[in-house]
Amino acid sequence: MSNPLSALTLAQLKNAVAIKEKIETLGKELASILGTPAAKPAPAKLARKKISAAGIARIKAAQKARWAKIKAAKAAPAVAPKKKFTMSAAAKAAISRAAKVRWAKIKAAQKKK
Repeated sequence: MSNPLSALTLAQLKNAVAIKEKIETLGKELASILGTPAAKPAPAKLARKKISAAGIARIKAAQKARWAKIKAAKAAPAVAPKKKFTMSAAAKAAISRAAKVRWAKIKAAQKKK
């Protein structure tokens, strides 16, 4: 992007500066006549839209309904816990015997080395 001032000639720039200075002096003169300070006018504030009490109530009700729906969805998959498996005494004894045999073989192999 090029600067629009770069296309102007020196004479045009000097003329623009002179006009700007005239405008400033005239603004100061006008302010002194009217008795107001020579300040730039404040930018106009944008008016904010206001929501009625009924509108706010509708928004609150809708939000509460959304949260209730989310919370209900989370609470729905409450499944009964699985029944714990208990091993019989005979099964425990069989596993214990198998482990003892396995470790006996490992220890015997280490003694041979």
